[in-house]
Amino acid sequence: MSVLVDADTRVLVQGLTGDEGRFHARLMDEYGTRVVGGVVPGRGGESVEGLPVYGTVDRAVAETGADASVVFVPPAFAEDALMEALDSDLDLVVAITEGIPVQDMSRVYARARRVDTTLVGPNCPGVITPGEAKLGILPGDIFAAGSVGLVSRSGTLTYQIVDSLTERGLGQSTAIGIGGDPIVGTSFVDALDAFERDPDTEIAVLTGEIGGEDEQRAAEFVASEMDTPVVAFIAGRTAPEGTRMGHAGAIVSGDGAGTASAKIAAFEDRGVPVGETPGEVARLVDEQL
Repeated sequence: MSVLVDADTRVLVQGLTGDEGRFHARLMDEYGTRVVGGVVPGRGGESVEGLPVYGTVDRAVAETGADASVVFVPPAFAEDALMEALDSDLDLVVAITEGIPVQDMSRVYARARRVDTTLVGPNCPGVITPGEAKLGILPGDIFAAGSVGLVSRSGTLTYQIVDSLTERGLGQSTAIGIGGDPIVGTSFVDALDAFERDPDTEIAVLTGEIGGEDEQRAAEFVASEMDTPVVAFIAGRTAPEGTRMGHAGAIVSGDGAGTASAKIAAFEDRGVPVGETPGEVARLVDEQL
């Protein structure tokens, strides 16, 4: 069993005719993902990388049987693309696009709460089940199939921790990059709940950062709802208040709730070990398996 995607997932690429969409559609296909077509308004009937292009998501789903979409549409048009995907008969929508305005994303988030489709992102690297499928920009060659579930707000930290895990021979069941924006479709709690229900995930790794209180909510969920062990990593231990660090959501407002120290304490107070480096995270995981 895998989380969110597997070898049978049939994937559309929204924005297939753009440079990013075309490039990553090819890489996803080479990884083994069943990429079945693309969607670009006004470009229906064309072909890109040997894939058919459709003018609407509904038409693409009807023609290809797709059950997932990955969105590479520029931020100015991303709201329309995501709304269209959420209104179609898809199980999963992964939004890679960075820079979607908060007001646009608030409307998309509200729509996602009302439909039976999982939204991951935006501003995320995507989702991968090693050896089966990847949706997004994750470098497939550093992943290995295994039993460690990983959820992260940061693409780069995902890669560093996965590389450390793989070097120790610790493969991953699924890795989910939820994105670093203030509003994202899938939360830490959503991902941890999926790992808790996945029989192939023996341990989960949560990679958080400064800003917001999602990590504190995740710590409460781990303590009250999970039997699966969890190891955490929190970036930004030396980040100053009031300064945005990389991601739009990575900013400490001043009340102290979003600091790295507050998040680390939330996990440690509930018995969840927190690594100081990606290599230490891998060691802590190795010790618990």
